[in-house]
Amino acid sequence: MSRFLSILYCCLGLTLLSASHPRPPQEVLVAAAADLKFAMDSLVKAFSAGSNDISIKLVYGSSGNFYEQINNDAPFDIFFSADLGYPQKLEQQHKTLTPIKSYGTGQLVLWSKKLDPSKEEMNTLLLPSVTHIAIANPAHAPYGQRAEESLKHYQLYDKVREKLVIGENISQTAQFASTGAADVGIIALSLALSPPLQKEGKYWLIPPSTHQPLKQGFVLLQHAKGSEGAKKFAAFIESARAKEILKYFGFGDE
Repeated sequence: MSRFLSILYCCLGLTLLSASHPRPPQEVLVAAAADLKFAMDSLVKAFSAGSNDISIKLVYGSSGNFYEQINNDAPFDIFFSADLGYPQKLEQQHKTLTPIKSYGTGQLVLWSKKLDPSKEEMNTLLLPSVTHIAIANPAHAPYGQRAEESLKHYQLYDKVREKLVIGENISQTAQFASTGAADVGIIALSLALSPPLQKEGKYWLIPPSTHQPLKQGFVLLQHAKGSEGAKKFAAFIESARAKEILKYFGFGDE
């Protein structure tokens, strides 16, 4: 009998120990285009309210840089790209686990802390007081590529080339404009709609017809194989609540 009680107490002790030390949340590592900074923070907050057993770890950067990292086996579970071309390349290289899902279309704006770009629109860039214009790096940032296309559409690129200040990604580009390192920034509408930038400056929406569309999408990567957390977060991104958040931050219909 005493042996039975000893085993029983041991089992009870293990049960109590397990209850007092719950299993740590499952981590999901997400590579997200920098234009998603405020939208994604809101998405993760909404998701975590109902899934506290899953921890979403976010890394923000340019889509082109993420493509290179994932191609070199960086351990990301999900990739959110500001240009569908990058996940499509990964799909062709068998680096993805699921079909690519679109979540919206990004938009470009002129944003300034010092000026009201809606008055002169693109001619704002020609004002004598504008000596520095921030754009994302066209070499690997989709917003930088589209900014360059718009400047060429308006035949302004050669006129303002010497004024350009290049950000590593669209988030750093917005930072240049908001800190005064640049007089004007060509940035994502999603960042212009964020509380800090809404409070600090003004923007003018650049007509989408002046550049190729910024169609965006996400995909689960091979590293997410067997990850229920990654699958749940991906499913949430397609929910009505997630679409509402993305729309609030200016991501247009696909």
